[in-house]
Amino acid sequence: MTMYAVTNPATGNMVKSFTQATDEEIRQKIAHAHQAYREWRSSSLDKRTKLLNRVADLYEERRDLLAAIITREMGKPLFQAGIEIDIVTSIYRYYANNGPEFLADEPIALDGPGKAMIRKEGMGVLLGIMPWNFPYYQVARFAAPNIMNGNSLLLKHAPQCPESAKAMEQIFLDAGAAEGLYINVYASNEQTADIIADPLVQGVSLTGSERAGSAVAEVAGRHLKKVVLELGGSDPFIVLSDANMETAVQQALLGRFANAGQACNAAKRIIVESSVYDEFLAAFTQAVESIKVGDPMADDTFMGPLSSELAVESLNAQVRDAINQGARVNTGGYRIERAGAWFMPTILTGVTSEMRVYREELFGPVAIVFNAEDENEAVRLANDSAYGLGAVIQSTDINRARQLADRLDVGMVNINEAPGSAPEIPFGGIKRSGFGRELGRDGMEEFVNRKVVRIGE
Repeated sequence: MTMYAVTNPATGNMVKSFTQATDEEIRQKIAHAHQAYREWRSSSLDKRTKLLNRVADLYEERRDLLAAIITREMGKPLFQAGIEIDIVTSIYRYYANNGPEFLADEPIALDGPGKAMIRKEGMGVLLGIMPWNFPYYQVARFAAPNIMNGNSLLLKHAPQCPESAKAMEQIFLDAGAAEGLYINVYASNEQTADIIADPLVQGVSLTGSERAGSAVAEVAGRHLKKVVLELGGSDPFIVLSDANMETAVQQALLGRFANAGQACNAAKRIIVESSVYDEFLAAFTQAVESIKVGDPMADDTFMGPLSSELAVESLNAQVRDAINQGARVNTGGYRIERAGAWFMPTILTGVTSEMRVYREELFGPVAIVFNAEDENEAVRLANDSAYGLGAVIQSTDINRARQLADRLDVGMVNINEAPGSAPEIPFGGIKRSGFGRELGRDGMEEFVNRKVVRIGE
């Protein structure tokens, strides 16, 4: 059976399969991408802007079709899938509107005579390795800035997202992109390593697991290729004693259980100051128990299935380990026995450092709630992780929250706002959550040649 297939996680049935590329086909795709880069690098910024705007137009026009594809592929509720398309559209328009300014020459003030500037140019063919949890969004934040930069792209998507991968390639072709500028490739892991090693490929961006990031970074480093990694997270969601409790509960619910909890920056560890712990836990438990789990194609479904049977098995093993070692289940805690990949929204308390779930990322609808004596204990718990992607602080005292933010070992902090993303905000983390940034001006400059041009007097 082919490696690339759509298996509907709501039913467990395989819908369709796609043929993996041969080694020769991949070599041809790399050559086509390189040729496209040689032409695109000298294209006008106006032409690049028009292409990205047309891509955005097509996402808008095909919104319902595209949303239905990923609901079949990975189980995202149809309403949330539509929101993902809207975010994607905003990303392409953001770089269409702001890309020319970001690429403007930067003058350098010289101590001596003459002039100097930094000119930003594309690097060449780039490889994007993308995950299944946000099939369009993850690609957009890689593709939009780098097409504007003048690079060409090879896109290796997750094996369970072949239909959305093909649809994105078709959007670029229908938008008028030259053949080879954006190429979808159904490659194996071994073939992906060969692509990274190819002399025509200049860099690789991966969003995925810590294990995948380590493997890609090893190959990229061996071949001296630039790499950006956005990996796992176990993000803390800190509720201080002066938080607005209703807001904190609502944002914790959204931050942990949207997309069935399958987000790297989801609010996985909820840390509550002791004085409001009981109040928060009671309200949060009631809110979680009200989540509508059901058919992801239904408009009123908040949570559908997990992405695959393997995802359910992995999550269930982590939860069982915690329970066996003394963790308490406030609600949920078990897989739903029906066809497909279903797991109940779950809250665990009493988690200790000896348990797997204390150290590992929980990629699914399971929230861990910790009771912190005070804000110092909250910071200690928040930083006691190998990951460092993002964090949320809930407090009505903004000065207190900002001071607390300075003490957190993460790449991003949201104050009184659920975890999320916006085109203008750089996204990325530290520690084992990876390195580099996507989105914003910072994301634009990851894969550019910052060429210095100096003119003597």
